[in-house]
Amino acid sequence: MKFVSHVLLALMLPCLIFPLAARAADYPDGPVTFIVPWPEGDLEDHLTKLIAKELTAETGVATDVKFIPGDAGATGAAVVAEAPADGQMIGSLVNHLLTTKVMGGEVSWNFKTFSPIGIFLDYPFVIAARADAPYNNLNELAEYSHSHNLSLGHFGNGITPTALTFKMADDFQIKISSDKAYDALECPLLLNGSVDIMNTTTQQIFPCLESGEAKLLVAFTSRRVSIAPDVPTLSELTGINLTIWNGLFVPRATSAMTKVKIARIAKKAMESEEAKQLARDTGALIYWDDAMRSKIRIADEIEASRNLLKYLQRQ
Repeated sequence: MKFVSHVLLALMLPCLIFPLAARAADYPDGPVTFIVPWPEGDLEDHLTKLIAKELTAETGVATDVKFIPGDAGATGAAVVAEAPADGQMIGSLVNHLLTTKVMGGEVSWNFKTFSPIGIFLDYPFVIAARADAPYNNLNELAEYSHSHNLSLGHFGNGITPTALTFKMADDFQIKISSDKAYDALECPLLLNGSVDIMNTTTQQIFPCLESGEAKLLVAFTSRRVSIAPDVPTLSELTGINLTIWNGLFVPRATSAMTKVKIARIAKKAMESEEAKQLARDTGALIYWDDAMRSKIRIADEIEASRNLLKYLQRQ
């Protein structure tokens, strides 16, 4: 009887596997939606649109990039977490949604919810100030903060760039009088005096960097930003090596063949001249880390982020 059961299982297995394989080989069999959990305009917007454009060019299917901001990216990421595991919905997600947000227990998903397709972007995150501000580096900022009120704009508590900012403030004895979260941190916030300094990306403040109305104090990047080579990195000043990156993610049960196909197309998009030009214009690091490398990076970052828990848990 046991032998018969094994024979029946062997006969049935191809019937179970082949339809799944065929479906993956036919991917995509309908429109594909990319979810960006931020407002339009930043680097992940431009690069995700390049990937969507390449997917349409290769497969002929319609693609759509939807922007679902809120709760430091968690609102849009939750939509991806609850999507069917068929590759028809892909999240373009920043690292804190896979690491520190989960560590802090602030979201409905866990470390096993998402499967990485690949990581493609290191954001040129910076601390920016108005060009006429009476400080040009972190030491001068610290001195200023002890005799003046200093307001900070950031993308929300419980995320890596904000936690790094407050750790930096502690390390340099910078006194932050007030802080506020924004979905977008662009030039008007600095220029109209809503905030004195802000943690943002060069893409969001490119117009006032180009016009000379804003300046950079420090970069949260693995190497100096190409458009501001005189600005030191946080790693140089403090030894903190965490950066802020973005990648493509799908629900974990998505088939391997589907993920491989998405990865091949995304990698091609990141190697395009448009992506290279965006890197030159903004100082962003644009590349392709495959799924295996992405898993290693996430695991390493979770471990490295443990000493940030104090700053991640602030309200």
